[in-house]
Amino acid sequence: MTRGFRLPDRTYLPAIFERLAIDEQDQHEIVAAWPSPDADPTTWRSLVRAHATLVADMGGFEPLELPAPAMDSTPLGRYFFAYVYLAALADVRRFHARRGIPDEVSWATLSDLGRNLKRDRLLLGDGGLRTSGWLTLHFRGSIYQLGRLQFTRMNVRAAHVADAFREGEPALGIHIPESGPLTPEACDDSLAQARPFFARHFPETPTRLAICTSWLLDPQLAEYLAPDSNVVRFGRRFRLVGEGYDGDADILRFVFHRITPRIDDLPQRTTLERAIVAHLRAGKHWRSRTGWLVL
Repeated sequence: MTRGFRLPDRTYLPAIFERLAIDEQDQHEIVAAWPSPDADPTTWRSLVRAHATLVADMGGFEPLELPAPAMDSTPLGRYFFAYVYLAALADVRRFHARRGIPDEVSWATLSDLGRNLKRDRLLLGDGGLRTSGWLTLHFRGSIYQLGRLQFTRMNVRAAHVADAFREGEPALGIHIPESGPLTPEACDDSLAQARPFFARHFPETPTRLAICTSWLLDPQLAEYLAPDSNVVRFGRRFRLVGEGYDGDADILRFVFHRITPRIDDLPQRTTLERAIVAHLRAGKHWRSRTGWLVL
């Protein structure tokens, strides 16, 4: 049962914002643009529809596109999806409770909202949440942060098929949030948690496989980085399948927080940044690759 569209009581917002890791600047702008059915009934109806679409698929893990009005540059337009997720917070927390998800895992997972708000500001220069797709996983109870890594329920797709598994077989998708060093020890700990966590809380889809698609799996990185670097060691965990796709946009977005920048404007403070720039200057391209491992 869902409760319908209802934003949190503003009395509780400071505690909610802290739990969701929302920065002070975004907090102020979200509160200042707070929607109401009286002030903007058209936008309110759109919020109701988007929330209903989201919570109707609670527990689902296929891609979900939320209905939304044409986004404009007003604060209400830019934060439209943030309000949808704030309204869905109580719904997903109830889902987590029914599944027995520990509180610390629940809040660690949902705090990705704050991370995405921060990335939006870095990428686009002002506050807001311009896309809806990624966070529909979090607020449908489909993805969980277990230490350093995030894991989402999924089914193997044709592009992932290898000798070890079949199309349609349950699997876990591995995702790497921007939350500190990707040390082997932290990754070992996350991977060790994943299989028992999902076996306990989602026993209907047992799995032994984990799949990752990321620029971090591009073997070309090993041509520039030391063999014992965190990035190279992470990539070596996986057996690659397919040829992947052009990863230049992903690597620029996640490493530099830039969209289509001039190469000469990119910083070169770290070995990784220098490697990325040198590769692009040589007229080469990065690839986002898919790989798998057994949990």
